[in-house]
Parts: sequence; structure tokens; C-alpha cells
Amino acid sequence: MTRPGIIAFAKDWHEDPTSNHHVLRELARTRRVLWLNSIGTRTPKLSSDRDLGKIRRKLGEVTRGPINVENDLWVFSPVVLPLPHSAAARRVNQAILRATIAGLRWRLGLEDFHLWTFLPNVADYVGLLGESLAVYYCVDEWSMFAHLDRDETVRAESALLAKVDCVFAINSELAEAKRPLNAATYLAPHGVDHALFAGALDDATVVPADIAALPRPVIGFYGTLRDWVDLDLVAHVARARPSWSIALIGQQLDDVGAIAGLANVHLLGRKPHDLLPAYCKGMDVGIIPYRIDERMKFVNPIKLREYLSAGLPVVSTAVPEVRRYAHCCAIAETGDEYVAAIERALAEDSAAKRRERSTSMAAETWPNRVASIAHIVDGAAKTKRGARSEKRR
Repeated sequence: MTRPGIIAFAKDWHEDPTSNHHVLRELARTRRVLWLNSIGTRTPKLSSDRDLGKIRRKLGEVTRGPINVENDLWVFSPVVLPLPHSAAARRVNQAILRATIAGLRWRLGLEDFHLWTFLPNVADYVGLLGESLAVYYCVDEWSMFAHLDRDETVRAESALLAKVDCVFAINSELAEAKRPLNAATYLAPHGVDHALFAGALDDATVVPADIAALPRPVIGFYGTLRDWVDLDLVAHVARARPSWSIALIGQQLDDVGAIAGLANVHLLGRKPHDLLPAYCKGMDVGIIPYRIDERMKFVNPIKLREYLSAGLPVVSTAVPEVRRYAHCCAIAETGDEYVAAIERALAEDSAAKRRERSTSMAAETWPNRVASIAHIVDGAAKTKRGARSEKRR
């Protein structure tokens, strides 16, 4: 039997890879997947160059139609009114998306499809687009993001949870938080592209020139520089050990004043995902310097498994999900503890330990994770088909 296709509300395809990318790319190996670029979780700011850039890009993309980016994965940017808190705009968007999806289904042959969402604000569309099943893949506690309206986000996500057939949450705390609103909630921890990141251990992998030029040891981090990255902690480490080079790789989307003027902190900018293993090879320690707050218990850093797959010793703040890997990571709660933990990691590291860390991640791959998810979804679809057949009798 041909597997149903998937139409998915996700973030923007061109942005740094997250679980949206890893999960849908894997699913597209065995079925047709239509990725819908973000319909927005907030009203854009016309004073923001980033928001204006997104608007211009999406208007250009919509005229091109769906693009096949790899395997059977297609990407399209739907046009909707960017007013998520307006009831009138939501009604207009329902009509726009129903017509848009109908056309895309005909064009791509998606007669039977499952509707997936990685966004919390699409309850208005569940049940209206012709899907045979609806899935919510919950990647974070959205209501705790500073740039989103907390009450409206809770309302929107609660409505979504009441409508979908199954929910996947990326850690235990997030699953427990969603299960009271949808009993069919399952734990779906992140995976890793182990083969890619294990390339950091390959003698043939060339360390990029910008990080190779830094004095050793190199203490590295990659990821978007947002408010959850504790740059005060990074500054403390830099001042405590001026002979260390601290390399921060990623797009700057928050104030970096805390590290301004520190000669041994190097902002290397955003890098292509496929180059990250080579950057890991240029690091002596990988760090996860996240601020510990209420939201952090719902976070599952993908970079944790990537660092380990690359063989890196890892030093993190007390992120609950990282604590689960305390057997292969160091956890530090104060600035001085962080410095000491990095020193121990540097002193105790070896080629053998790097291979051990990498091997420990070999089973935690995205194909394995997605296979488990797909098995649950297929079971839910079979149960739903059975219930419909029984009802028609």
C-alpha cells in the first residue's frame, strides 16, 4: 500500500537545520513531503530588516511554486495575512490556505495525506485541508519565548492539542506538559546525523582556516546567539583564562555586549551545517552555556549529540536534558565551576575517549528516531481508518 504523503507547517527551510529539517528530510525518503515555510507565530515588525527580508523573500518564493529540494521533499511558501492574533485575518487565512492546499495537492498528487505541524498556531487549519490524520511535533514550550504573546500562544496551542490525532514531544518534561491536553502524546527525543559528525574524527577532514588560526586550546560553541545563551558566563570564562580561545559560531540575534572587547572571544558567524563537523575538529571542548530558567527544562539541545558524535568533551550548564548524559558530559552551575570543568576536560581528553563518545551516539540517529515515530503514526492512522469503517456500518 502506498504511504500517505505529508503536508507540514514548519519553520523556514533555508534557516539553520533543526528537528523540522531532520525529521521531514528522513520522512521524504519514503513518501512525498510538502514543507510549508513558516506562516508566522507573531506579527512582523516593519522596523526590522530581518522581518522585511523574510516578507520580500516569501513574496518571491510564492510565484515559483513548490520546489523539489531533495528526494521527494518539496518546499513552498504560502501567502497568509501575518496577523495571527486577528480573528478576521484567521478566517481569511483559512480560505486562502484551503484553496492553496487544494491546488498543491492536485499538482503533487497528494490525494491521501497526513497534516503535520511543528508550529503551535495552526489549529484553525486542522480538519479543513482534507488530511486523514493530524500530527503535532512539539519542539519547545512556545509560550515561554519572550518574543511571543504568552496568553495567545497558550490559547492557540491548547486548541491545536485538542484537534490533532497524536503529539510528539522532544523531552519528557514537554511530553508530560502536553499529555493532559492530548492523551496520545509520545516522547520523541532528538537524533543525530552520526555519520556526518563522526567525520570530525577523520584524518582527511580539514579544519576551516578561521578556527584553525586561533591559539589553542579552542573552546567552541555553535548555535544562534539568542537570549538563552549566557554570554555573561562566556565572558567570565574568557576573563578567567585569557590564553584560551573561545569561538562562537552562529547568527547574532541578540545583544552581544557582554563579550565586547574581549580579545580571546571570536565571533565566527553563521556556517553551513555540513561544515560543522570540520569546525568541531578544530575545537578542544564543546560548550552549552545556556541560561537556566523555567523554559530550559523543556529544551533538548541537538548540539549535545552532535558534539558527542564528533568526539568532543562537552561542558554544559545544568540543562535538565544534558543531565541525562552526565556520564559523558560535565555539568557546571557557576562561572568558576565552568572554568574548572573545562580545565578537567582538556586535561583528561584523549583520542580513545573521543572515539568512545562518538560510538556512544551511533544508535541515536535520526533514521532510528523517525522510524519509531512513523510506526506510531502508522498505527494511529490504522486505528482511525478502522473507526471510520466501523462507523459507516
